Amino acid sequence: MTKNTSSVINSFESFHPLVNFYYFAGVIACTMFFMHPVFLVISFLLSFAYSVMLNGKKAVRFNLLYMLPILVITAVINPAFSHQGVTILGYLRSGNPLTLESIVFGICSAFMFVSVILWFSCYNAVMSSDKFIYLFGRIIPSLSLIFSMVLRFVPRYKNQIKEISNSQKCIGKDVSDGNLIQRAKNGMKIISIMVTWALENGIETADSMKSRGYGLKGRTSFSNFRFDSRDKKVLSLMIVFTIVILFGAYMGENTMVFFPSMYISDFTPLSALVYLSYFGLCSTPLCIEVIENKRWARIKGEIR
Repeated sequence: MTKNTSSVINSFESFHPLVNFYYFAGVIACTMFFMHPVFLVISFLLSFAYSVMLNGKKAVRFNLLYMLPILVITAVINPAFSHQGVTILGYLRSGNPLTLESIVFGICSAFMFVSVILWFSCYNAVMSSDKFIYLFGRIIPSLSLIFSMVLRFVPRYKNQIKEISNSQKCIGKDVSDGNLIQRAKNGMKIISIMVTWALENGIETADSMKSRGYGLKGRTSFSNFRFDSRDKKVLSLMIVFTIVILFGAYMGENTMVFFPSMYISDFTPLSALVYLSYFGLCSTPLCIEVIENKRWARIKGEIR
């Protein structure tokens, strides 16, 4: 079972798994399919803010060291390989044209790519494996179990390889011991131990779930999740936001044409409503956190 190790109190995590999953499915899908500058900027800023709220200084360091370079590199690479567009700004050394459309498309693609990564990092902090299995265990038992194991793959295996490396260091067989050839052998030994552990762990997990009757028809399981009134209110609000966003997509407000020439719909009251709805959807956890903090501050003030 994965667990949020963040020191920051996450009020949104306490909501029903259906509310959590609906939120992340909505914001990730909108980020991937709506290549509109306003949508992308909203998604990037709020995903950045939410990741920082969930993981604190660790998220700030990760975003600055990894996400921003990826953003810049992705934006720069696209014009070098894509030469579509009618607005030619110049020519590369290879003789291929450098177009304004390819540059703008590369920037938008970079924001979309980084935002999706940030949303998934927030997803991993909020949606634990037991929540995912609770939602999909009866519908797709095998796939839900595999998916939940994949989501916790990186943090769990990262911790395990640290333990293996530390144990090997105690006997002088770490990757920092010996000459270059010996270090390579030690590294291969650590990887071999890690692969063996991973295979054994997978078999043990499969046997354990099979012995518990996981996936069998009529099997029941305990869960402490309850869909209460606050879940209904938040889910209903997010559904309203989604309906407005989908209506905006139907009316052509959510996308931008890049090739052969750029075209974006005019700013109208409808587009403003769509942008506000998307902002409301993406900012739902942040708003919940602000409301909860004010409520706790009021309660503490009354106690004093």
